[in-house]
Amino acid sequence: MGEINLAIKNFLFKRHASSVDRKIPWFRDYLLFSVILIVLGLDFSSKYFVSTNFFLGESWPAEGFFRITYHTNSGTAFGLLQSATTFLIIASIFAIVFLIYFYRKYAMNDDLLRISIGMLLGGALGNLWERVTQGKVVDFFDVGAWPIFNVADSAISVGITILVIKFVLNEFFPSFQNHVGDE
Repeated sequence: MGEINLAIKNFLFKRHASSVDRKIPWFRDYLLFSVILIVLGLDFSSKYFVSTNFFLGESWPAEGFFRITYHTNSGTAFGLLQSATTFLIIASIFAIVFLIYFYRKYAMNDDLLRISIGMLLGGALGNLWERVTQGKVVDFFDVGAWPIFNVADSAISVGITILVIKFVLNEFFPSFQNHVGDE
């Protein structure tokens, strides 16, 4: 059991000795930018594919629990704040600035936080681009009764989940944060 706990600690709170003192500029962080580019690439290509191969409202398959359904959304997740595009653009810009600040302050030396921030930034930038250029975002993942969503929404959700799990574990196990591998 002790080995499993140590493995979890090493995965969640991995701090390489060579990276503890690392202060690379955020725009040269290859892990961060790789995650951002992967999210943006998947988001843009999937939205392009759906919007050029489906009619608005069309689903494939026509019925079932999981479908690809071409839908557009001028609001936020779950259909909230419909037609509040200007507000959402401003809120997205503030969120992106905050994420860059958070990255520089807390995440530069933590690979898991860098991945999380990369997912959040990639998702925010993907949806921001569509709001600025089209006034709405393309959604297409249609799962059961869940609202239709896209790759950017998924990346944001996974990034937030990683942050929450990381900070909850840090709160309950504060000694794990900076002492991984000292045992």
